[in-house]
Amino acid sequence: MKNATHNIFGIRTDAEFEAAALELFRFQAAECPPYREYLSLTGIRPEEVRTFAGIPYLPIELFKTHNVYCGGCEPEAVFTSSSTTGMTPSRHPMRSLAMYEEAFRASFRTFYGEPAGWSLYALLPNYLRRKGSSLVYMADRLIGDCGSGGFYLDDHEALLRDMAADPKPKILLGVTYALLELAERYAPKLQNTVVMETGGMKGYREEVAKERLHEILCEAFGVAEIHSEYGMAELTSQAYSQGGNRFRCPGWMRVTTRDVNDPFDRLAAGARGGLNIADLANRWSCAFIETQDVGRVLADGSFEIEGRIDRAEIRGCNLLVQ
Repeated sequence: MKNATHNIFGIRTDAEFEAAALELFRFQAAECPPYREYLSLTGIRPEEVRTFAGIPYLPIELFKTHNVYCGGCEPEAVFTSSSTTGMTPSRHPMRSLAMYEEAFRASFRTFYGEPAGWSLYALLPNYLRRKGSSLVYMADRLIGDCGSGGFYLDDHEALLRDMAADPKPKILLGVTYALLELAERYAPKLQNTVVMETGGMKGYREEVAKERLHEILCEAFGVAEIHSEYGMAELTSQAYSQGGNRFRCPGWMRVTTRDVNDPFDRLAAGARGGLNIADLANRWSCAFIETQDVGRVLADGSFEIEGRIDRAEIRGCNLLVQ
């Protein structure tokens, strides 16, 4: 986007966000072929969209079936989603890894300050065993910024030994099933540590209600709150919860809700619905994504996640999904 006039990482107000969002929408409506086709099939004329609230969202499934990209050159990386056997992963071409790094570092600083003040310990075994994980890329760079911590597969004893010997404040970032395994096997009482889960059992265990999961982890690890990171392969930015399943976004990201059976019916604050995410750091793909997560957006812009949409309950279809 050669004529971008907004520094998205400096956005502080709703007016600044709206101006940047509309500028990016017009660019992507013209230059991102799947988004352009989706708008055409739904009868939406980009020139008639004059407010952020009027911007349509692209169904996230299209990252599995289409090349959602408008970078104009070969991407520096292609991030892929985790998927169970037989499922097609999403693909997110990333034109600029520097842009991705700026986004996740700025998100982290927004909620946790400078990475150098922390040690980051990453318990992400299923992500480490495959290629193309944006989460592993982010964790690797943040570990380097921290200057301490590291990745761990199944060696829980080494993880606990290294954390116990580390005098710095620590973040234990783990996929949910791996944190549960650590809790059940050792129930270690962690000192000076933030426990942060990335959500989901990834097919390794039965799902546990979020509230119950956090109760189990708090009791096992001896902490008052469980933090959470909300991100996905299709996004460039992350939201964070610092307890209570209440997520907050950085300034260049917004979450809204929609009726699960009518994607163009936007819901008021507090109503339960499908989550739409506007991530302005998705500059070279599509910044406006209709996810399959269900939750509520509160009046202050924070949001809660309640689960995934049950596809069997949804009427209608997405026009470009084949």
